[in-house]
Amino acid sequence: MGQYFGTDGVRGKANVTLTVDMAFQIGQALGAIYPSSKIVVGMDTRISSSMLKYALCSGLAASSAHAYDVGVVPTPTIAYLCSKEDFVAGVMISASHNPYYDNGIKIFNHQGMKIAVIRRKIKFFRNRPRVLRLILNGQTMRFS
Repeated sequence: MGQYFGTDGVRGKANVTLTVDMAFQIGQALGAIYPSSKIVVGMDTRISSSMLKYALCSGLAASSAHAYDVGVVPTPTIAYLCSKEDFVAGVMISASHNPYYDNGIKIFNHQGMKIAVIRRKIKFFRNRPRVLRLILNGQTMRFS
């Protein structure tokens, strides 16, 4: 069992440790936390960003959240849109300064702040193939 949320969201080698399945499940979990809510999603220009964005948005839609895709934007744009528009959260697909083969998923709250307080309470554990549990404030949600 390992913790997937690090100091700045989820990071990993695209399609190796940070997979489409994981992006879908993160979207699904975020949508379960904010059902029927507006969530803004942006990405950088990495080759893997589109793949991860579509998977994440599919997960959001699968759990009834409304994904607003703003395309390729700098990370501060997501923070700004969360704080100035009617979004409950925002997601940025980017690995910033890391190597081209890496990518990451950063989550922002409605104030445009990285979800540091919540992030410490969210842990993804793989207890068997294709099953992920989200533990948030003592409540467990299971996604497969």
